[in-house]
Amino acid sequence: MKTLYARDLMATKVTKIPPETPVAAVARMLAGQGISTAAVTTPSGGLLGIITESDLIRRLANEDKQPRHGWLARMFMDNLLEAQLYIRSHGATAGEMMSTQVITVSPGETAFNVARLMEEHRIRRLLVVENGDVVGIVSRSDLIRALVMAQPSATDDQSDEGIRQAVMEAMQREAWADTAYTAVNVRDGTVEFHGFRRSTMESQALRVLAQNIPGVRHIEDNTRSLPGYFAG
Repeated sequence: MKTLYARDLMATKVTKIPPETPVAAVARMLAGQGISTAAVTTPSGGLLGIITESDLIRRLANEDKQPRHGWLARMFMDNLLEAQLYIRSHGATAGEMMSTQVITVSPGETAFNVARLMEEHRIRRLLVVENGDVVGIVSRSDLIRALVMAQPSATDDQSDEGIRQAVMEAMQREAWADTAYTAVNVRDGTVEFHGFRRSTMESQALRVLAQNIPGVRHIEDNTRSLPGYFAG
């Protein structure tokens, strides 16, 4: 599979706003442009933070909200943290409401690492920053397009032995794949698994593994359950 990088995926048109932008103007801009995130930057393009539609919804939800804590809870709460949260949920400008803890990537970050960061931090997009300046943005939809771009073409062709070697190498990289008990043959692009398997899940995983090898046309699973005397 071809390695793709953030620079290959990112959109270079990123909405940038100064920190003094009023919240109402931010809301109109996001709605008018059909976007959900804006980068808050310095005049030269340096990243200060981001503001999202979720921040605006939080702001709206807190307009008429009563104090959340009783007197006893207030004795033990973190005043600094509470003040920061209040600013973000009641601020009047982008600079007051923005998040400064921004996860970013460089243009040379791989698509794999971009996807991993999105999953780990449960976010839908990442800003691409180079030398402190915002140069692009990568969204989940960009990653989906990258997945399509990276798939091998149906016309890709290689010898049966080349396919067999690729399957074996892929199996050797996976801890769950047991090459000691599973043999691989390839005939006319058809991958045949023989021998034994530890579980039906392993069979399914082998099928998926083979599907990702360029040139594979069909897969036949002829493995059997591993006998008890082999276990352990």
